[in-house]
Amino acid sequence: MTTTDPVATNHVPQVVFACVRNGGRSVISRVLTEHYAGGQVTALSAGTQPGEHIHPEVADVLEKLGLDTSAEQPKLLTRETIAASTVAITLGCGEECPYVPGVRYVDWPVADPGGQDEAGVRAVVADLDSRVRTMLTELVPGIRLPASVLERAV
Repeated sequence: MTTTDPVATNHVPQVVFACVRNGGRSVISRVLTEHYAGGQVTALSAGTQPGEHIHPEVADVLEKLGLDTSAEQPKLLTRETIAASTVAITLGCGEECPYVPGVRYVDWPVADPGGQDEAGVRAVVADLDSRVRTMLTELVPGIRLPASVLERAV
C-alpha cells in the first residue's frame, strides 16, 4: 500500500461537491455520499453563489427516498474548503470554482434539478446515485455499500 492510500494512513477522505446555488446537485451528492459511506468519507457541499435554501423539489424527492435534508443549508464555496478536500467534484460551476493546486478535480455534467417535476428530479438523483456509488468504491477500496436508495423508491 502507498502512503496516499486512505486505508493505510487511516485518513478519512473528504469530498466537496460544488455547484452554483448549492441547492440541488451538490446537496443530492453530499447526502447520498454521507448515506452510503458510513463515516468512511466526509462529504461537504457548497456553492459559488449560494441561494437562500435548497430546492424544495429536491428536498421532497430525497425525503421520499428516506434521506433527511432538514439540516441542509446552502454554503459559500471557499478555497479553504477545497484545499482541505481530497477531491472537488464540480457540478455546473465551471470556472467560477476556485482552483487549488494538489486537489483532484472531477467534473460531473449533470442536469440541474431546480424547477423540475418529480420525475425530472428522480432522474437527476438516479444519475448522481450511480456516480456517487462509483466514486466511493474508488476512494475507499473494499467499501461495502448498502443497497441503493433507489431500490426502495415508491
